[in-house]
Amino acid sequence: MIYLRKSSDRGYADHGWLKSFHSFSFANYHDPQFMGWGNLRVINEDRVAAGRGFGKHSHRDMEIVSYVLSGELAHEDSIGNIKTIPPGDVQRMSAGTGVVHSEFNHAPDQETHFLQIWIEPLQRDIEPGYEQKTIPPQAKRGTLHLIASIDGARGSVKMNADAKIYAGLFDGSESATLQMDPARKAYVHLIKGTLVAQGQQLQAGDAVMLEGESLLTLEHGVGAEALVFDLVP
Repeated sequence: MIYLRKSSDRGYADHGWLKSFHSFSFANYHDPQFMGWGNLRVINEDRVAAGRGFGKHSHRDMEIVSYVLSGELAHEDSIGNIKTIPPGDVQRMSAGTGVVHSEFNHAPDQETHFLQIWIEPLQRDIEPGYEQKTIPPQAKRGTLHLIASIDGARGSVKMNADAKIYAGLFDGSESATLQMDPARKAYVHLIKGTLVAQGQQLQAGDAVMLEGESLLTLEHGVGAEALVFDLVP
């Protein structure tokens, strides 16, 4: 099964300081057909105005991944982390038994643009944890580079979730394939540019939901940046 999820069909919220597109039901956006895909629960594309951000709030029993596209995101949490997340970094926070954190854009004149991703945990009530790694652009050029996984393989951040996240940059003749277990689900999210994924022409913000596929193909990119998720059924 291949389903094209258009950017324009996502939920949208404009809070003035925050503009957010929701790929799946979140906050005031609710669509029973899009509650998640496999164990992928949230992809929010957030734009945070200069000098603004999310004040202290709590999470539990969720794997939360932040992927910054432009600007910077300042993170502070109740387990002692005070970090800055620049473009190209991938950050993973395991909420586990409970964590309080805040996320701010401290720049006086620059918007922060990032993806907030939630994946349901494999085990509940674990000790909260944090990890952040830099993924250089050349590692993602013309390939699918593993950035998050259950076992931290190939230098990826380690998640408490039965899932893998890959990131890739594609232009011109660059292409990539990924062997998939047809018993699992996959999700391709195009961050920017244009790209053909599994024969589907994607524009920025579009996604392809896959089930029963054994090989994923990404090709014909123009300034494209994409994330690919390998997920439980």
